[in-house]
Amino acid sequence: MASEESPMLVSTPHEAIYDRFAPDQKRRILFHVSFVGLLAMFIQVTFVPSIPRIAKDLDLTDAVVSLAFSISIFANAIGALMWAPYSSFYGRRTIYLWGMPFLCVGSCGVALSASLQSLLFWRFVQMFGCSGALSLGIGVIGDLYKLEERGTAIGAFFGITLIGYTVAPFVGGAATQYWSWRNLHYSIGAWGLLEMLFIYLSLPETSHPGTLGIDKLPSGRSIHIVWINPLSTLWLLRSPNLFAVMLASALMVNTIYVLVVPMAYTIGVQYGITNEAIIGAFFLPNGLGSFTGALIAGRLSDTVIRRLREKRRGAWCPEDRLRATWIGGLIIVPLSIGASGLITTYIGGPIGLALNILCLYANGVGVDSVTNPVNSYNVDVVHSRSAEATAACLASWSLILSASSALIIPSIERIGVAWTNTIAAVFAVIGQGIIFLTIRYGDRMRASIDVGFSTIENN
Repeated sequence: MASEESPMLVSTPHEAIYDRFAPDQKRRILFHVSFVGLLAMFIQVTFVPSIPRIAKDLDLTDAVVSLAFSISIFANAIGALMWAPYSSFYGRRTIYLWGMPFLCVGSCGVALSASLQSLLFWRFVQMFGCSGALSLGIGVIGDLYKLEERGTAIGAFFGITLIGYTVAPFVGGAATQYWSWRNLHYSIGAWGLLEMLFIYLSLPETSHPGTLGIDKLPSGRSIHIVWINPLSTLWLLRSPNLFAVMLASALMVNTIYVLVVPMAYTIGVQYGITNEAIIGAFFLPNGLGSFTGALIAGRLSDTVIRRLREKRRGAWCPEDRLRATWIGGLIIVPLSIGASGLITTYIGGPIGLALNILCLYANGVGVDSVTNPVNSYNVDVVHSRSAEATAACLASWSLILSASSALIIPSIERIGVAWTNTIAAVFAVIGQGIIFLTIRYGDRMRASIDVGFSTIENN
């Protein structure tokens, strides 16, 4: 792969392909796919505050109903791995349209559930339908924006999608408390139907001409059905570079889970908060921090790429983008998660609550200061399979975090909030160390196993 030693002039012939859409049209497409991602994030998180009420309505325990949350993580991983490779064959727009019916039907099924079995089944269908939204969205951005622009675009994408993560717990808690969790999921189904209509009417195909698998098949048949092994996407992670940044970013995202998953048992118990809507509102500062971090990190990573290329007279090193993670990964994330554990343990009253809110915000800023450059890096290094690289990363996150989430509450019960958070902070520092090694030895790591890395001529 051409990297540090590959000189580049101001532009390459390949860059002309990014002029297919006018800037205004690019922004409209970006907003459109970001809004689909917002819906996916909303669905994923809004279920959590409803668990106690669903358990009561179905005559089950909270622990049993929480299986639906684990099922949703599993469905998210499987769906992302399946939709992404098919988007490289049939196109982004087609796969968006294929996924939306699953979302709509699954949402209505969740609302109609009268037993645990039906709830788990329809929750899987619901999450399967929206699981490709993030990887497809990043794939679309990779299609539209050239190297020095896509970090900012991906930052805007995650900034918008994370609004869903920010408001979903509060909306879910408020709907459960004052309306009905069933009506909430009917509303989600209607929202998905509207999204499907908008995609059908206004979203163009963004894949580069001639790159889709279906374009390379004989044109005699009107319908082409192919089987693509969804697990083949994970094979991209045999690259040391992609595996390293996936693991490092998962350790960062884990700190969010350590803060928010047990919130009712940590902040809720310490400060006497029992109302579901109020507990859900404590997701807001973390989501707002993620929104801020995504926007800042995206632009910062593009700036780093531009300045270092200018310094090297046009030569491109893909790992330059990862240099934008230092402040977030080494300072903000470990300090915010560690401080929150100590504050929750030793500082009560309004002061402790206010400091915890500050830690939640800072953690969101720090985590997305790492994950945004990592997602942009994945697109940079395997541009032709950007959606698949993103899906492999997100699916691996889901599998890792589903396992770690199961350990959070038992850990808090056994060793306390302070020590649990401290352990998460140490793992975050280890994650940043992995990123440092990737920056330092990235060229050798890429040379060891080539998974079809991009060059400056085709990126």
